[in-house]
Amino acid sequence: MAFCSKVGNLLRQGGANSTQSPVASMLNYIRCMSSSKLFVGGLSYGVDDQSLRDAFAGFGDVVEARVITDRDTGRSRGFGFVNFSNDESASSAISAMDGQDLNGRNIRVSYANDRPSAPRSPGGGEYGGGGFTSRNSGW
Repeated sequence: MAFCSKVGNLLRQGGANSTQSPVASMLNYIRCMSSSKLFVGGLSYGVDDQSLRDAFAGFGDVVEARVITDRDTGRSRGFGFVNFSNDESASSAISAMDGQDLNGRNIRVSYANDRPSAPRSPGGGEYGGGGFTSRNSGW
């Protein structure tokens, strides 16, 4: 019932005190209610999984902290993800860490978006490939 009330209030406000549309505000609220996975961008190449975990551990129980690396070189791609055990910890980490300095770089922290579960195209290679398959070429 409280959820319906909050949704109703967001729609009634009409974005008057926000730059977002009412629908965007509502979607952000829903995402905030159920998300404890954060995206961390702008990472220094010196940040590894453990230092990322250490930077966010003060906000709650970090379930996983992972810096994404290039599969060919093993070098950091400059972003990562932090999973908290609860939503409140994630929310406080965003408030405190977004725009802050970590190893000499200002980081961006936000709720992580789920990747679409669409299958990857076959092939790949230097030009993105894909090639023809019986599934997509009709042959």
